[in-house]
Amino acid sequence: MSRKLYVGNLPYSATEQTILSKFEACGTVESVKLITDRDTGRSKGFGFIEMGSEAEAQAAIETLNNTDFDGRPLRVNEAKPQKKRSAGGRGGYGGGW
Repeated sequence: MSRKLYVGNLPYSATEQTILSKFEACGTVESVKLITDRDTGRSKGFGFIEMGSEAEAQAAIETLNNTDFDGRPLRVNEAKPQKKRSAGGRGGYGGGW
């Protein structure tokens, strides 16, 4: 088990601080990363939490998964490794002359 957790179905009003407060009840929170839209800065409704130990991460999953957070049932599970992206990124034409 990893110490890194995926947290989904977050309310758009959630901040890294409110997420931190919720997860601190399960142990030491080493980091919180709320994913936001790069154009608007608005939350995308999910993020990642790194707990202090694997036991604390498991406790967070067992305690917080499917619990209410501002009217939405949280989804908390082990984060999957990030997939490699293909080269090229956005656009694809380079915008040359």
